[in-house]
Amino acid sequence: MILDSVKEKIKTNKGIMKKFIFHGTRNQNEEFEGVIIKMYNSLFLIKTIDNQIRSYSYADVLISNLEII
Repeated sequence: MILDSVKEKIKTNKGIMKKFIFHGTRNQNEEFEGVIIKMYNSLFLIKTIDNQIRSYSYADVLISNLEII
C-alpha cells in the first residue's frame, strides 16, 4: 500500500535534521527545519529548530501538503 511507503520514508528520516515545506490553505507555504522525533499509528511529530513541536499525519505527506527535502 502507498501509505506504508510514506511511513517507511518518515522512518528513514527520523532523527535527521531536514527541511520541510508545508503547503497550507490559500497558497500559503511555510518552510521550516526540524527533526522527526516520534512516530505513531496515524501521525508523527517534528521538533523544529526553535523548539516547537508540530504534528502531521502521514496523509499530509501522501497528498503533498508536507514535503520533506
